Amino acid sequence: MAGNRERALDAALDLLGTSGLRGLTHRGVDTAAGLPQGSTSNWFRTRNALVDAVLAHLVERDRRDWDDTGSRRFPATLTELADGLAGYVLLATGAHRTRTVARFVLFTAAATDPSLVAPISRGRADLLEWGTMMLAMLGSPDPGAHGRILTDYLDGVILHEVTTPSLPGQASALDPRPGIVTLLAAFFGADSGRI
Repeated sequence: MAGNRERALDAALDLLGTSGLRGLTHRGVDTAAGLPQGSTSNWFRTRNALVDAVLAHLVERDRRDWDDTGSRRFPATLTELADGLAGYVLLATGAHRTRTVARFVLFTAAATDPSLVAPISRGRADLLEWGTMMLAMLGSPDPGAHGRILTDYLDGVILHEVTTPSLPGQASALDPRPGIVTLLAAFFGADSGRI
């Protein structure tokens, strides 16, 4: 069971994903999390401190999401990596869509709010380091570059899916695996039919 601080951060993500950055207030987080008024401001004295904590929480939730896909922390094969990444994309655009929207709200706000650049960069660096380790363990000839390309590609696929939703009553036709396989085959010089 999540502690109160984690409940507050989850509530903050829900507010960002449903109401945008203007909806993120200490009072709003307390209400959404069902906490006594003043709880969130006790943990995060300023709005910047709250946003920094939300960004760090996003990284932690991304790692948990990876585990929720049933993937190994460090896949042993390119097939396992492709399957895990495809599962992550589907989770991010499906069950965790609101959290994904919250992420993009913060990303776009950073274009006009310099205070967001450093915490967003830290979170991205953390996830890139993790992804680079995966690619290096699988034998990528340039894991740093491949990690950045793969992350940018996945961000683009996810952004496209959450900003151009299917029509009401229609299921999404998103199948992220073929694109992921194409990238991995290019990186590793592998036959995409073997991934």
